[in-house]
Amino acid sequence: MSSTDSQDFTYADVGATRDQGFCPPGFRPMNVRTRLGEGEEVFRRASEAVLTWEMHRAMGVGIDATADRAAPGVDVTVTLAGMIKAPCRVVWTVEEPRRAGWAYGTLPGHPETGEESFVVDRTGDGTVWLTVNAFSRAAKWYAKAGGPATRGFQHAYARRCGTVLRNLSTQGGEPT
Repeated sequence: MSSTDSQDFTYADVGATRDQGFCPPGFRPMNVRTRLGEGEEVFRRASEAVLTWEMHRAMGVGIDATADRAAPGVDVTVTLAGMIKAPCRVVWTVEEPRRAGWAYGTLPGHPETGEESFVVDRTGDGTVWLTVNAFSRAAKWYAKAGGPATRGFQHAYARRCGTVLRNLSTQGGEPT
């Protein structure tokens, strides 16, 4: 099924990452912002890399998506370390002259419950940023058992997104 019908998701506040200041009760917020560079070309490259799953693939995670580009209703399964499968669905996208990105929400079987967005924006001075915004809580036993280490992994993953995207968008090459 490829819809954004909230009954399929493992949490109630579908689409809430549009508001970076909102975190539903019982969830933990995350907001990681990384400077990518400057200018229209950096913004264009970064936006395409985010919208076409290139950033995620360059990080070495498996991406199995029902479309080549993020769009509401597209199902995405992220595979970590070849073992952990995290089924998600894109809940919203944005493609504007100075802002582009998307968010996905967790589906049954994901180790976490919640939502995560990846948004590239170009500020008035031309600086390009990636913001990874999320709210989540552990769903599977191993995510619960990981406790603070699981949260640490999520933050490290978000920081790595910024590093990889910076390399992709400023050098047009593979991440270091």
